[in-house]
Amino acid sequence: MRNDMNEIYEEFRSTVRRFAEEKVKPHAAMIDRDSLAPEEAFEAARALGLQGIPFPEEFGGSDGDLMLQVIASEELARVCASTSLTIASSWLFSIIVENGNDQLKELVPGVASGEKKTGWCMTEPQAGSDLMAIKTTAKKVDGGWVINGNKRFITNGGWADWYLVLARTGSSDDRSFGVFVVGKDDKGISFGAKEDKMGQRGSPTCDVIFDECFVADFRCIGEPDKGLSYFKEYLLTSRLSISALGLGIAQGALDEAVAYTNERVQMGRPIAQFQMVKGMIADMVVKVESSRALLYKAVNMLIEGQPGVEAFSSMAKIACTDAAMDVANDAVQLHGGYGYLKEYAIERMFRDAKITQIYDGSNQIMRQIVADQINKVQVG
Repeated sequence: MRNDMNEIYEEFRSTVRRFAEEKVKPHAAMIDRDSLAPEEAFEAARALGLQGIPFPEEFGGSDGDLMLQVIASEELARVCASTSLTIASSWLFSIIVENGNDQLKELVPGVASGEKKTGWCMTEPQAGSDLMAIKTTAKKVDGGWVINGNKRFITNGGWADWYLVLARTGSSDDRSFGVFVVGKDDKGISFGAKEDKMGQRGSPTCDVIFDECFVADFRCIGEPDKGLSYFKEYLLTSRLSISALGLGIAQGALDEAVAYTNERVQMGRPIAQFQMVKGMIADMVVKVESSRALLYKAVNMLIEGQPGVEAFSSMAKIACTDAAMDVANDAVQLHGGYGYLKEYAIERMFRDAKITQIYDGSNQIMRQIVADQINKVQVG
């Protein structure tokens, strides 16, 4: 962390942790069980200003830096990954602050206040890691653009008010893409059935479908052929937020394991005193703390504009989300049969952890990015 901000960061962490325990944790099991959006937690977060962390004060935000976003994601995910993801999704509207026109910027205060919810539409049935396979198109017409296509696995799909849509504005063999802002009530947008997911069930996910969906000219963010660069630039920030979410799951799973093994008595003593258990807990702590150190390094690099941040953000994504899966897995093991019951939070955390290794760039793609960056350094 930045030394000049440590006191602010830690005070903020304490505030968000208290909020998470009091306002988020009580709803976590229910929204998972019933596959419901975290309405209560999202509404409560408005009073704390969590949705507005990265936005300038002129738009109703708190002008917070990336470390504050990461801390918020981490602390919320300690108790509920679904809530962490839905709140962090508000922050993608920062693209408009950086690149949008004055009319689009008028939408930002509603998002910064938490009054309006957002989603971003990038993934398609045949386009996940390969963005060049995107088939959704935006065709220029008089006064605006007409969008056609199908976006898949969209976070906050059907629940969000505004969607940022990455669509082709050129031919299928060039790199001309635009980012367009589409409203939930616009003509030509519709939503598929809500996905019945393994984990993060409180985060609404569905297809978002565009059929001759017209948007006015001002709804195009920046230049209509530079959308890919806008999205890729934001992906660095988003990837670190997802890393923090994974880290939060890992920390939450570790907390559950430590508490349970100190309470569970076998053969006359808490199982936390058994050598095998001590070894497992120690390994879990190492994974959590080492991934946290890597994440915070990457965050500081991005804040300070240091070179090599793409590789470090990818490394952080690998370390934090692999830690989420590994630590949650070991925590279930330490709970024994009880870890297999939905009554215990660790069962949910285990299911929530898996997707973090997949979305926002699979960890296999992250490893490829790291290797490519290292090879460039060596060859260069």
